[in-house]
Amino acid sequence: MKSVTVIGLGPMGSAMAGAYLRDGYDVTVWNRTPARADELVARGARRAESVEAALTANELVVLSLTDYDAMDAILAQAPESALAGRTLANLTSDTPDRARRAAAWLAGRGAVQITGGVQVPPPAIGTPDAMTYYSGPEDAVEAHRAALEVLTGIDYLGADHGLAALYYQIGIDMFWTALLGYLHGQAVAEANGISAADFLPRAVKTMDLRYFLEFYAPRIAAGHHEGDVDRISMGVASLEHVLRTTRASGVDDSLPAAALEIFRRGVSAGHGQDSLTSLVGVLKRS
Repeated sequence: MKSVTVIGLGPMGSAMAGAYLRDGYDVTVWNRTPARADELVARGARRAESVEAALTANELVVLSLTDYDAMDAILAQAPESALAGRTLANLTSDTPDRARRAAAWLAGRGAVQITGGVQVPPPAIGTPDAMTYYSGPEDAVEAHRAALEVLTGIDYLGADHGLAALYYQIGIDMFWTALLGYLHGQAVAEANGISAADFLPRAVKTMDLRYFLEFYAPRIAAGHHEGDVDRISMGVASLEHVLRTTRASGVDDSLPAAALEIFRRGVSAGHGQDSLTSLVGVLKRS
């Protein structure tokens, strides 16, 4: 019988447990707030009465928690013997170092960790284009490939347990930064009487950065930062215009001001006539 345990029933964990139920799995669930399991139990999931019972119910245990501190607190509720022989697909967000330390700790107790970083929101779990970064022992990933692919596709990065966490945090860095840019732009739009609905098609076009990513990535890889297409000094002038527009609109200017400061640091470092891509070096030195 196909079976799995899911620990952590926030929006993501609940979506994962639901996907397993739809695929015919025998699903055991546990959550610190037991009531969060009620809907899943009504759909056929088994409610574990303890962390130990959740761990020992199945070989594969999927963790979907806020961070590794939460994982440590939860696993501390069970005897270490409950971990022996388990594979923990740890889809919990945290730093690469925490992922490596957790994997070593689990290995010392007879368990295997597969580190994962889910690249989609909960509603996309189980959809064809969904993908998750995975790292850790390749044989463990392959042994549980069918179960993992119920949730998303697999982007396997290598044996280093920290790689999936690293790639995930890099993506989240870009995600929040880009969405903050959208929200700030929308705040300026609304301050000038432009609704989110009216601005949406323009926002979608502006936020489609594929052309720029594909143009800049090879140049960054080659160390080619000549200002033949764009220059940091041009960016400084542009962001100064954004800053003045923001202030005239009565909107908080801390986000564009921070961006302008990074561009000005690039100029101070001697890159005024170089491309935007030279800021990678400026940021790394920080």
